[in-house]
Amino acid sequence: MPAIVLVGAQWGDEGKGKATDLLGGRVDYVVRYQGGNNAGHTVVIGDEKYALHLLPSGILSPNTVPVIGNGVVIDPGVLLAELTGLQERGIDTSRLRISANAHLIASYHIEVDKVSERYLGKARIGTTGRGIGPAYMDKVGRIGLRVQDLFDPGILRDKISAALENRNQVLVKVFNRRAMDPDRVAEELLSYADTLRPHVTDTGLLLNRALDAGEVVLLEGSQGTLLDIDHGTYPFVTSSNPTSGGACAGSGIGPTRISRVIGILKAYTTRVGAGPFPTELFDADGEALRIIGGEVGVTTGRNRRCGWFDAPIARYATRVNGLTDYFLTKLDVLSGFDQIPVCVAYQIDGERVDELPANQTDFHHAKPIYESLPGWRTDISAAREFDDLPVKAQDYVRFIEEQAGCRVSVVGVGQDRSATITRHDLLT
Repeated sequence: MPAIVLVGAQWGDEGKGKATDLLGGRVDYVVRYQGGNNAGHTVVIGDEKYALHLLPSGILSPNTVPVIGNGVVIDPGVLLAELTGLQERGIDTSRLRISANAHLIASYHIEVDKVSERYLGKARIGTTGRGIGPAYMDKVGRIGLRVQDLFDPGILRDKISAALENRNQVLVKVFNRRAMDPDRVAEELLSYADTLRPHVTDTGLLLNRALDAGEVVLLEGSQGTLLDIDHGTYPFVTSSNPTSGGACAGSGIGPTRISRVIGILKAYTTRVGAGPFPTELFDADGEALRIIGGEVGVTTGRNRRCGWFDAPIARYATRVNGLTDYFLTKLDVLSGFDQIPVCVAYQIDGERVDELPANQTDFHHAKPIYESLPGWRTDISAAREFDDLPVKAQDYVRFIEEQAGCRVSVVGVGQDRSATITRHDLLT
């Protein structure tokens, strides 16, 4: 069986956890291929709510093998806390597999991240301060720490000492902080080695053998398309590639093995942190979206910025990711509005622009051009078939589908895993 990729089609927080969990019982492996604990997935099963940060959502499906791929940066303390929390709630975590080539976040990465963001002042990017960016910087700079280094204390200590030669200079001379002790950093990381050892393997080999055997592999990205380091609203982006192309590099699966790319698309738009956001609302409608949609970051606890649906962004995500399907989430949140505006294009310097502008300055100055659709003022959370939806809700979905240039195969109408409408099967 070929592999399937699941990506966020906006600025993250689209509901990828629910989508992954929905498919989890029908796939054999769920792979997290990039990012770190700067992202979060919320999965609701019955009366239970699970907030996952590093672990793939497949950890909640008893017959699925969850995998953390080589493209992820791992804070081992956070990972073990997350595993312990699930174990205490009766979830079996023994199936987790971790790439030996995934990189580690050390305490000095977190320290540099926090002080760097504070130093930027009004120019800050809005990072989570969890060391993600500095860990990726060390990876690209070839002074990073990998999971496999935990099992060779000598190599680990040497790598930490080499990295801190630079990091301590920055901490002391630029930020007026104390230098960090390489031995203390090494001891902290080595304390996790024995617990993680049973989970660590060559995950690229594992996944390719699974595909050879006809098993289904689902690759899930964190964040979203517009936070991609190459294709997002730079510099207000993450430090990795959440887009579908990152799935290959971050998992060790070749592109010819991927047959379907599913975009997760919220029925409106949100983002966390700084950066341009053409449809952002600063009025009662924006506050209603935030409250009804529960728009608070799973990882940061920050209120999300909210706005109406942005079709140029969806068209961009369709193109950049090569999407075959959309999973439209949180349609139920829009049930309280009489009119629902949809941004179909931008006005930039008096000109209409239908696509995401390539120029950063233009995007910062883009003004949304709206088309307004009638609302439905009906509770849709019990709908399980598309025809169960009010006609105006059906029309909204079809309009989004037309604007995005990709079919909407699944519609989310509530938090619970059962609150979904399937129009086209995502696995067949």
